[in-house]
Order: sequence, then structure tokens, then C-alpha cells
Amino acid sequence: METYYVRTGNEFWKRTAKFWMNIFAVNFAIGVATGIILEFQFGTNWSNYSWFVGDIFGAPLAIEGILAFFLESTFFAIMFFGWNKVSKNAHLISTWLVAIGTNLSALWILVANAWMQYPVGMQFNPDTARNEMVDFWAVALSPVATNKFIHTTTNGYVLAAVFVIGVSAWYLLKKREEEFARKSIKIAAVFGLISLIVLIWSGDGSATHVAKKQPMKLAAMEGLYKSHPGTSIIAIGILNPGKKIEDLNTNPLKFENEKPYLFHISIPQGLSLLVNRKKDTFVPGIEDILKGGYIYTDKNGNEKTAPPIEERMEKGKLAIEGLSNYRKAASAGDEEGKATAYAQLMDNFDHFGYGYIKQPTDVVPNVPLTFYAFHIMVILGGYFFLFFIITIYMEKKSLIAKHKWYMWLAIASIPLVYICSQAGWVVAEVGRQPWTIQDLLPVGAAVSGVNPGSVRTTLVMFFVLFTILLIAELGILFKVIKKGPGA
Repeated sequence: METYYVRTGNEFWKRTAKFWMNIFAVNFAIGVATGIILEFQFGTNWSNYSWFVGDIFGAPLAIEGILAFFLESTFFAIMFFGWNKVSKNAHLISTWLVAIGTNLSALWILVANAWMQYPVGMQFNPDTARNEMVDFWAVALSPVATNKFIHTTTNGYVLAAVFVIGVSAWYLLKKREEEFARKSIKIAAVFGLISLIVLIWSGDGSATHVAKKQPMKLAAMEGLYKSHPGTSIIAIGILNPGKKIEDLNTNPLKFENEKPYLFHISIPQGLSLLVNRKKDTFVPGIEDILKGGYIYTDKNGNEKTAPPIEERMEKGKLAIEGLSNYRKAASAGDEEGKATAYAQLMDNFDHFGYGYIKQPTDVVPNVPLTFYAFHIMVILGGYFFLFFIITIYMEKKSLIAKHKWYMWLAIASIPLVYICSQAGWVVAEVGRQPWTIQDLLPVGAAVSGVNPGSVRTTLVMFFVLFTILLIAELGILFKVIKKGPGA
């Protein structure tokens, strides 16, 4: 919008850009306030995690802080306060640099998150009991990181587009700022549709990566317990609450007899096609992963037979034992003992995290939460695709201002797009439980030895604080919107 203003000199676009910039500023401030808290958590609540992988995880976060955050925060001041104080072109450059900076922030944060989902470019140092980065570019450019960045940022673009359309529809409903509203809707709808197409494409790539690197997450996303070649994909379904993974330990016969779904509509061979474009592909279910025996492709592209989780647990214990023996031998100056222990550790290191798992079913995430979050995300994604198509058509035909139903639909879509966005994060983070770092460090071994009462107290404190911030943010947003771009 500001680019239009600089190119045309039309004050209308300046007024429009300034209004949406005010909305952005409120969210930027809240983002800074809530994001800083996360940095402190690594030292307070996740000290074991920070020790184990801090050398790797800290690098992208440091780059984000030094490069991206300083870039966006510095030029944000010029963008927000610099109207009429710097030239048009200088102001426009500042605005674009803020946009670039926010995306760079997202990039490095998502590189860190992707590494937790798919740890690469590292080597374990038994002398310090820490993982150390040996290949920065393997971490920064891993296929999971690249795909996650594209998927998450385009998700943000779609959310922003729906927000702009919804707020603009409110003005049309109130018969205020109609030119501003129509042109904002036109830009947002086209921008949103293009972003959503990229979002869907990257979502397809995400499913492929999850299938290869986090098969248990994919099984939970589909509520898939037992599989076969040519696996179907669930379009719509209701899980059977009677089928509980805990029954595999206590009542396996009951678990076996319970059907996974009360109701479902599936697409035959859909999941197999989604995973690697072959309709006869075997996509393992939860029970298949627990029992092992199926063929999979490892990090090096070699086909292997998946071991049972119980076997991985035993090998994990051997890895932990090897580390313990290595450190004892190092203290005693026993070089031969060190070599033997090191070999035991490294031979079993891929299973290291499983040594902390108490029983095989503990590696299964919350299936209902992951399943429903995934399907809500997909269904709403389809809805927004239709929404943008309808919006572009109605705007082109000048029909939007004539139909109140559309205006109310656009306003109602604002909370829906937030639900869709958060559902995607539920899938990403709940679906990988119990791991903080996939296969290497479960949550139970990553936490600090903090008194549970202290954690509960701070959790309540931050819940209250963030609720107050949310109320304040909404109050400011509503006030800005009510005043409108003409204020």
C-alpha cells in the first residue's frame, strides 16, 4: 500500500498504509513482550535441554536477535514515527526493511524449531555430554527448516489477509470508509489467495517430511493404528473415545476389539499418494511403529527394517550406560575403558532418548488432540480457499457492499483464521510428543529440577499477565478500528 503511495503520490494510499501500520504496531509490541518471556524459560524451566543442545539451538536464536530483531526494531521506529520526517523513498525502504526483518526473525526461530523436529548437522561430545554443531548449513538449510519457514510465514500472510478483509467488511457494514474498505479487500484477497496456494503446496511438503522423519506424528494426525499398503486418508472422521492407547498395556484384547472411528469418510490410497506419490505405499500406523518390522528409509537413504520400540528402549539404555561408563573411565584415566564405552555409546546413540522412556506406549502423542487439530486446520484451509475465491469474484463484480451476509461472514472469519493457525501449531508440537528433540531427548529428561509449585505459580502469573495484555491489545485494536483511517 505504501509502495502505491510512493509511485502514485495519491494521499489515499498513505492514509490506508498508516491505518494498517497502526494495527501492525500494536501486534508488534505484544509480540515483543510475550516473546522475551520464552528466552528466559530455557534457563529456568529447561536447563537440561539448554545444556544438552544449547550449542546448536542457541545459534539461530542468537542470529535472530542480533540480525533480524535489531533490523526490524531499528527501522520500525523510522517506519512508525518517520512520516514527514524523512523522504518518501527513505520511509518506504524502512517499511520494506521492517517486513524483511520480521520474516528473517521467523526464519531463524523456525530453523531452531525445525532442528528440534529433525536434528542434523551435529555431533555428540561425551566429554561435555553436549551436542555440538559441526555443519551450520545442514541445520539452517535442512529440508524440514525450509519447508517449515515457507509454511509458517505463508500461514501468517493468510491470517493477515483474512484480518484485513474482516475489518474492511465491518466498515462496509457500517457504511464508513467504503473506498478504503473495498481497495483493502481487493489487495488482501489477491495476496491471501496467492499465499494460501503456497501454504497448501508447503503443507503437502510438510506431510512428506513428517512421514519420513516423524511417522508417529503422521499416524496420530490420521488416527491410524494399523496400516496396510495403499493407506487411505481420513477426510472427515470422529474418533472412538473407547480406543485408548493405554489399553495396549492393561487390556490389549479390549484395545484390539475397539474400532478406531465412530464415523469417517476416507479417500482410498490417499495417504500413500500424499507420502511419496505411490498408491501402494505402506504408511505405518501407531501399532506398526510400536511393534516395528516394516521397511523404512533412514537419513542416508538406506532401506532398513524398523525395530520395535522396546528394542529402541534397550539400545537407548545401552547408550546412556555407555556415556556413564565413558565419563567414569575418563575420570580414572582408563583409555581402553573409554574406547569401549565410546563405541557402545555411538553404536546406540540414534536411540539415546528412548533410554528415558518407561514403556513403549509413552512415545505415542495425544491422538485425539492431534487428529482433531489436524483436520480442523485442513477443513478451515479449504474454507479459506473458497472464501478468497468468492471475495475476489464479488469484489470484481462490485457485489460485496450489496450483501450483508458476506460482510458478517468476513467478520466471523477472523476468529476462524486464528483457530486454523493455532491448530497447525498444535499438530506440530503436540504431535511430536514426548520429544523436545526427536528421538534424542524426551520432555521428562529436558526439564529443570525446579519445584513444581514454583512452575505452577509462575504459570498462573504469566497466564494472568498475558490475559491482561490480551485484553489491553484488543481494547487498543478496537479503538483504532473504531476511529478508522480518517482519524
